[in-house]
Amino acid sequence: MEGSGTWSYSRVRRLKLSPILYVVGFTAAREVGDPPAETQQTMMPPDPAIETAKGPAPEPLNAHYDTRLPPLPWSRRVQIPFIAAAVYSLICLLGPTLRYEILGWHHTEKVHASEKRCIWAFWHRIILPIVWWYRNHGVVVMNTTAFDGQWTRKVIEWLGFGTAQGSSSRGGLRGLAVMARRLEEGLDCAFTIDGPRGPRYVAKPGPVMLAKKTGCPVMVFHIGVDRGKTFTKTWDHFLLPMPFARAVILFAPPIYVPKDANAEMMEAKHAEMQRELERIRDIAEGWFLLSEQAREKHRAEFSG
Repeated sequence: MEGSGTWSYSRVRRLKLSPILYVVGFTAAREVGDPPAETQQTMMPPDPAIETAKGPAPEPLNAHYDTRLPPLPWSRRVQIPFIAAAVYSLICLLGPTLRYEILGWHHTEKVHASEKRCIWAFWHRIILPIVWWYRNHGVVVMNTTAFDGQWTRKVIEWLGFGTAQGSSSRGGLRGLAVMARRLEEGLDCAFTIDGPRGPRYVAKPGPVMLAKKTGCPVMVFHIGVDRGKTFTKTWDHFLLPMPFARAVILFAPPIYVPKDANAEMMEAKHAEMQRELERIRDIAEGWFLLSEQAREKHRAEFSG
């Protein structure tokens, strides 16, 4: 499983495999717990049965394959805890004010009911609203070993995620091996699929490769908000929801990849993932501009 040859397939080897979670923000650092009951979203997903995972006891969630992080100058190292605390505080202050409508979650429930786990794939742009909504579920995220990844790792682990360290130039395939092991242990995994640095809205092949190896499906989703700030000068057009914004999360049906898939089939599944990501992004980001009649039509579509 750890040999790079077991993961690669022709025509995608040179693509980057390691999306990174990246959030920007500023606020005084402080600890903030879960929101009070009256502010929590009633459609939060159920906790996965992490404690019932079969096999030997898993390593700690924050364990990662390659602990030899690249050295950083002192001036960069001292920034890591301050940036992490500021971003974490922003998420914890903003998150409880958001209101989510969830469509298509039954696809996830069916996957979990079949005793498989999910390989989540989503655009880097929506990282902030999703890490709050799906916090404390033990999802393992591919995370870069670069400077951004070192402070990001702290943030996502504080929010109850695990990490698999890797990047396109360092440990990417080994990071996939860690994620495969976590899936076998009963944990979902996730990729910010156009990260760590773009190009924007171009999906990397990592989830498709992982789906072939493990038999777990790729699950894509997107979030739209009625009020938010898009940072157009960032590579991903980062989305910062406004306080008390309404949000919709759309989940597409699972994408399964046969274990005997050849290069042509892998390309087809990669293209299918790209199309689904684009389709639900278009619907989610235009959601609050639609008429109520049009939204009801989509609700019926995603509930079917």
